[in-house]
Amino acid sequence: MTSVRVVCIEDESEMIDLVRLILSREGYEVIGASGGAKGLETVEDLMPDLVLLDLMMPDMDGWEVYQRLKANPNTRNIPVIVVTARAQSIDKVLGLHIAKVDDYITKPFGPAELLKSIERVLANHNN
Repeated sequence: MTSVRVVCIEDESEMIDLVRLILSREGYEVIGASGGAKGLETVEDLMPDLVLLDLMMPDMDGWEVYQRLKANPNTRNIPVIVVTARAQSIDKVLGLHIAKVDDYITKPFGPAELLKSIERVLANHNN
């Protein structure tokens, strides 16, 4: 089986390292992209199987990145899991439902939670 390629768009390099650590043990290939603009570029270049997208980033917020991914016919069908800080308001969560993101997880998250979310999204996406 070829490895599943995940682009992690996140402005904190420690978070990218953590995600890489968790996922590489399970055979996933993780490519980190620091910030929204770099993330968009990386997704367009690599066409990954999945995107992990942080909402809170200084250069371009995660919503803008999400909307651009969905507006682009090439990247529209790539599933996106939004990663959000637990403290964010309820309207962010409602926005997730309205925007139809594939899933979202809150920081801090455990390895099992991250893996379960990814497996569920990929299973749904491949059906």
